[in-house]
Amino acid sequence: MSIIYILIPIAIAFTALGVYLFFWAVKTEQFDDLEKQGMSILFDDNDNDNDKNSDKLPVVKKQSNK
Repeated sequence: MSIIYILIPIAIAFTALGVYLFFWAVKTEQFDDLEKQGMSILFDDNDNDNDKNSDKLPVVKKQSNK
């Protein structure tokens, strides 16, 4: 029974920490644009940079199975 007197304050401290971190994340605008990072892998922002580096890419030759 005495363990309850230890576990309840620990649980309250963890809950308070979680609530604090949630409000901190909202305040620092962590939840403003949830789709931007997921969509960023689909589109190439630097089209000109790829043209400059295209001669540095290795050439892969297909092997025929004859």
